[in-house]
Amino acid sequence: MRYIVLALMAALLFGASTPFGKVLLSQWSPQQLAGWLYLGAALGVCLPISLGRKGLFSGVISRANVWRLAGAILFGGILGPVFLLAGLKLASASSVSLWLNLEMVATAFIGILFFRDHLGKWGWVGAACIFAAGVLLSLGEGGAGTKAGVFLALACICWGVDNNLTALIDGLLPIQSTFWKGLVAGLFNLALGIYLHPMQGTLESALEGLAVGAVSYGASIALYISAAQGLGAARSQMLFASGPLFGLLLSHFLLRETFQVHHAVALFFQAAGVFLLFRDQHNHAHVHQAMEHTHSHRHDDGHHTHAHEGQPASLRHTHPHPHAPMEHRHLHWPDTHHRHSHGA
Repeated sequence: MRYIVLALMAALLFGASTPFGKVLLSQWSPQQLAGWLYLGAALGVCLPISLGRKGLFSGVISRANVWRLAGAILFGGILGPVFLLAGLKLASASSVSLWLNLEMVATAFIGILFFRDHLGKWGWVGAACIFAAGVLLSLGEGGAGTKAGVFLALACICWGVDNNLTALIDGLLPIQSTFWKGLVAGLFNLALGIYLHPMQGTLESALEGLAVGAVSYGASIALYISAAQGLGAARSQMLFASGPLFGLLLSHFLLRETFQVHHAVALFFQAAGVFLLFRDQHNHAHVHQAMEHTHSHRHDDGHHTHAHEGQPASLRHTHPHPHAPMEHRHLHWPDTHHRHSHGA
């Protein structure tokens, strides 16, 4: 339940970025605004928390995780938001919010094809319901331009890669991954955006961009990474797919865009999809190979048998720890400890 709440909170905060971003695009180019948003994520949220806890690193990060983080920065921090904001500049906030459901589909397919993720029949039905909600909303809103749709599709593919990579990163706390993504991607996009286009925005609008980034990108990304490491990329992304609906509602209240009957029908499909999704745990004998990694964990989950004297088994904490080889059978999702093909 904890990871479900985290994913929904991440969706709400990210959904708010669409109507607020639409307003800010009146003063900034898409690349410049992407820079402000991600710098806000790093400086406004992640840096103070990282420095106040364990610094910018929680331990030694492996070369594999460095490459995963670099890929997440490239696809999720540099390319994805620029494509999103380019589409948002061409279309309404409501239409862009609806297109973002494609991110769920991209994440699921990329996870299954390349990252040993798994969906059973209920998961596929749930995914279809969530996708149908997005299609219904899109049809109800009408066309917003082929070019804008291409930009949004590219953004969703980039975030699909990012979501799967960040779900595999260990050795960094979620807030630390978010800091590095925000700092590197923010500086790169802002510098390139200034080089390509003269700066016309005001200091006030720059601060607003940093504030939106701190909440809608910084806090949202950190919450999503925590959820993805617990639920797996595909399932956490399906919950995160409620973000477009939050964006639609906020666009209605903040930008006075229309809320219609087909929106209510789509909400029903979205709720049905989430319900079916969480029926999709599978149960089979599976083997855990010996490994050592770092992530948030408890000692009452059947996978962490090392002990801490005087510490309750239900207390969540983070530190490097080894796993001995083991084989067992239980209901599970493709989380940090279950990256195997079905039946393996």
